[in-house]
Amino acid sequence: MRKNRGVSVEVCAYSFISCLAAERAGANRVELCASPWEGGTTPSGGLVRHVLSQTNIEVHAMLRPRGGDFCYDSFEKDTMEAEAISLVESGVHGIVLGALLPNGEIDFACMERIRRALGSIPLTFHRAIDVSKEPLSVMEALISLGFTRILTSGQRDKAVDGISNIAQMVDAANSRIEIMAGSGVHPDNCLEFLKIGVDAIHLSARTMKDSQMEYRRPNISMGGIPGISEFETMYANEHLIREAVKKVSEF
Repeated sequence: MRKNRGVSVEVCAYSFISCLAAERAGANRVELCASPWEGGTTPSGGLVRHVLSQTNIEVHAMLRPRGGDFCYDSFEKDTMEAEAISLVESGVHGIVLGALLPNGEIDFACMERIRRALGSIPLTFHRAIDVSKEPLSVMEALISLGFTRILTSGQRDKAVDGISNIAQMVDAANSRIEIMAGSGVHPDNCLEFLKIGVDAIHLSARTMKDSQMEYRRPNISMGGIPGISEFETMYANEHLIREAVKKVSEF
């Protein structure tokens, strides 16, 4: 068992309330996003500014112009650069991003462009690495670009199913870049990732809250996505975050 001291806890937050919960529970930082059902997109400027002004937690903002895959056209890349600069000017502590080429390799030119535009601010490469052709090659490219960390589920939907691949990445990284396990990580399984030597865990502590709407017109939907209620809101559960933080601190 490889034991890694100083493991951090990151919370995927889609709202101001979730950021408050993460701060109160003792998490190290939040990954601030919009659009939970798309896997996270760039948060609004208003949300970013509100979180930064009303909390003291470290805020790393998602930089993703849309849901879907991670192969972006030139217009989307222009948007990403503009959004990245705006986020940094707002005061975020880090940026979370990722881009791939059609062949499944890292879009090195795009990542280098963002790196140069932002200077030395910490960058996290998100789970685009899990759908890349050669994740370890992507990792080496990220190290050369000066990225701080990688968020990975080990090329599986849930990190527990990809834990052997995450362990391989931890060993290959050899402390040259942080490896953070995410997707389906919760207090009951977080220690499994600490045992393989990850530098951080990433969890959403997802809980659903019923809408305050009493009148609900039938036979109409704004989003029209089967299985997703428009009368529920997802937020991070403070108790679950606190439980994960406690287990990590005691490991």
